Amino acid sequence: MSGICGWIGHGHGAAENRVLVEAMAAPLARFDGSAVHAEAGNAGAVAVAAGVDCAHSWQRDGLAIALWGDVRLRDPAMAALAQAEGMGAALAVLWKQGAEALCNALSGAFALAVLDERAGEALLAIDRMGTHPMAYQLAGETLVFGSSADSIVRHPQTPSKLDPQGLYDYVYFHMVPAPRTVYQGQQRLLPGSYLRYRQGRVETGTYWRMRFQENGSRPFGELKEEFRDVLRSSVRDACGSQPVGAFLSGGTDSSTLAGILCQVGGKAAKTYSIGFEAQGYDEMEYARIASRHFGTEHHEYYVTPDDVAAAIPQIAQVFDQPFGNASAVPAFYCARMARADGVARMFGGDGGDELFGGNERYSKQHVFALYEKVPSLLRKALLEPAVFNFPGGGHVKLLRKARSYIEQASVPMPARLETYNLLGRYGPSQVFTDDFLAGADIGSPLAGLNHTYGQSDAPSLINRMLALDLKITLADNDLPKVMKACELAGMEVAFPFLSERMVEFSAGLTPQQKLNGTQLRYFFKEALRDFLPNEIITKQKHGFGLPFGVWLQQNRVLQELAADSLDGLKRRRIVRPEFIDQLFGQHLAEHAGYHGTMVWVLMMLEQWFRQRPLASA
Repeated sequence: MSGICGWIGHGHGAAENRVLVEAMAAPLARFDGSAVHAEAGNAGAVAVAAGVDCAHSWQRDGLAIALWGDVRLRDPAMAALAQAEGMGAALAVLWKQGAEALCNALSGAFALAVLDERAGEALLAIDRMGTHPMAYQLAGETLVFGSSADSIVRHPQTPSKLDPQGLYDYVYFHMVPAPRTVYQGQQRLLPGSYLRYRQGRVETGTYWRMRFQENGSRPFGELKEEFRDVLRSSVRDACGSQPVGAFLSGGTDSSTLAGILCQVGGKAAKTYSIGFEAQGYDEMEYARIASRHFGTEHHEYYVTPDDVAAAIPQIAQVFDQPFGNASAVPAFYCARMARADGVARMFGGDGGDELFGGNERYSKQHVFALYEKVPSLLRKALLEPAVFNFPGGGHVKLLRKARSYIEQASVPMPARLETYNLLGRYGPSQVFTDDFLAGADIGSPLAGLNHTYGQSDAPSLINRMLALDLKITLADNDLPKVMKACELAGMEVAFPFLSERMVEFSAGLTPQQKLNGTQLRYFFKEALRDFLPNEIITKQKHGFGLPFGVWLQQNRVLQELAADSLDGLKRRRIVRPEFIDQLFGQHLAEHAGYHGTMVWVLMMLEQWFRQRPLASA
């Protein structure tokens, strides 16, 4: 995968520190065999494991720097210095200008560590979108850090001790949202943020936050021309010097990147798609439509239930935090197919929904928000009494729908987004043991959502939702999913939609250009109507969804793996054994697709534990 790790504030000399930091870096290179570059001092060390274009390390006069990422320096003079003397030399100059100046000097996806032993100071930072992660833990006066928690727990000052709240958050969200991790005392940096360490103390800061400009008045033709230019430059910049390919699900984002890649490359782009032999899940035909339209060199693979069973332990191993998004499996097989075909870097279409307004819930929330515009007196004195007090209303379909609409519309944002949360539907007390719940705050997940939602100063609902999803859906979920799936396959990945020019462009669109009434991605689709096939423009969003629940009903290997995993989880005294029995028996038989999600989430938790036998509660 690559990444960085290290510490400051503790050590026994450069030689021993080098041995330790190389041991910490081992998990970063275990799947792709990246070379490890280490710099060690007397009271700290840092290492970076990455491909040639993405690894930078430097050490001089007590200052050690590690940078992971294919980045550019904004200032021409600094770029020239980096070209002449190396990236580390330029970063050392920028370090003297301050933390925010250094962070803002970098363009692209990155994770950065600067250790200044003489001053007793350090800096950790990640890119604006949170593409490259960074976790850290302060143990006494020692700051230990790493792109992966698997590196941090290898340091003697920071052994693994599980955090019940992190585990609870995982079952709630199916991942652990930053800044929390699954380990006690360990935190993660948020997108666009940094950490300063000074003499044993730490403080965090934000150097970038999404700012929406909602009052744009530029004509459509001018915006369309700029958008297409930004698309081409973003794809061109992401290509690098290695053979590239693209995930192709047949959706608007992946199809757009495939088409643009054909344009900027001047030849047929290599595209890769995953299919499923399961009704309602296979979208291969849309990928074929896009491939024929742009003339790509297309490759397909149909994932089987046995493939899923084989991948599950590997997926659990590659994720340093419990992760329950099942589409990591098809993403892995897609990347592995491309790797076997000679591709070294894949393009993911992630970010398009969160920048241009493509998720279905945006239109649903727009409809719910309309109720807020009805005068309060009219709602409370007339509408709600009429709907809820109508005799026999529970048996009238229209009134049942009206009640459901009012009930949901009355829930404030962002809690309204979690109305159908799976854990909420079961009830935490029905899922978890009493002893486990005693160490967790069941209100914490919504409190975290509220905090993130409140960080945005956007006036419009759509932009506040986009700001929330840039963190929760993209940085905490989709980016790790694709990054880790590609790491497992030994593949680099780039996200052209997350280029700074693209992000800045999307921020300048009006709310109506993102969500026009209930029309999703309005500007995006209109600007590409003469570029994308009409079938792609009008299709419903799907992606590489996995029919796990359906296959679990049919495939013996999956059944045995799931049963064995859930039996193991029972013994950890986290989840009630009776809930697991009811889930795997009654619930799954009633609705395999719905309840299969929770089976997957709990199964992957147990599989994650099995890959980390030293993790302790």
